[in-house]
Amino acid sequence: MYPPSELIINEDGSCFHLHLKPENLADKVILVGDPERVSTIGKLFDSIEVEVSNREFHTITGTYKGKRITVQSTGIGCDNIDIVLTELDSLANINYTTREDNPQHRTLDIVRIGTCGGLQPDTPIGTPIISVKSIGFDGLLNYYADRDKVCDLKLEEAFRKHMNWSEKKGAPYVAVADDELSRRIGGTDMHRGITASCGGFYGPQGRQIRLKIQDPEQNQKVEAFSYTCPKTGETLKICNFEMESSAVAGMSAMLGHKATTCCMVIANRYDKEMNTTYKNSMENILKTVLDRI
Repeated sequence: MYPPSELIINEDGSCFHLHLKPENLADKVILVGDPERVSTIGKLFDSIEVEVSNREFHTITGTYKGKRITVQSTGIGCDNIDIVLTELDSLANINYTTREDNPQHRTLDIVRIGTCGGLQPDTPIGTPIISVKSIGFDGLLNYYADRDKVCDLKLEEAFRKHMNWSEKKGAPYVAVADDELSRRIGGTDMHRGITASCGGFYGPQGRQIRLKIQDPEQNQKVEAFSYTCPKTGETLKICNFEMESSAVAGMSAMLGHKATTCCMVIANRYDKEMNTTYKNSMENILKTVLDRI
């Protein structure tokens, strides 16, 4: 039984931050950072069943081509993913009346759609990237006991050695996206690769404005890293920076859900280019995920 101080349920029977009730949650979930993007996706739905907003958490559940889908905004960062994934899982797998686990586990399909910075010459602005694995610079999964069970430990070790990673920054972890869902969402038209999920937008992603960063060569080393998977023989490079995919993949796997992330490149750090009007070009990737989820 989960005590009220741990599983916080509002007086109306909804979860603490998201303000959703168990019956509001679909089996197919799309996560976006921007609350406005939830409304953009909602306009593509055939019908809307429920719409709830609290702080940065905006939710719409409805139907698209006969599929019941929940679209949930998370805000920015892995810390917010910790809130969203925990509460979504509680809605799916805990009885809110008895505060006990449901007798049967319910598995969600979770796809994060976002924007990112491309890190390779072959990931120019406009490239859709599917995150096969995600390196978490933020340390979130290290707080959970089962993180080793869902992480690629060999890739972690290779990355730390390659980067000469400073212990002051905390141990990076490598979360693995669900293979079936990644292939279904990515199809043959999305770039497959490793994503680096950072604990900030500026220094953690190698940007220097007025503050100098700990490792001035960080981005060059990240761009040069590659890893060949022993099981599949697939060689992957770190294709992009963003701020959520490692937590999405890692927490989902620990909780028994299927998850992946697809992002559109809006800045190419390699070429020093940026598209500030990217919101006008997101509709294609939104429709693609809706069709494939």
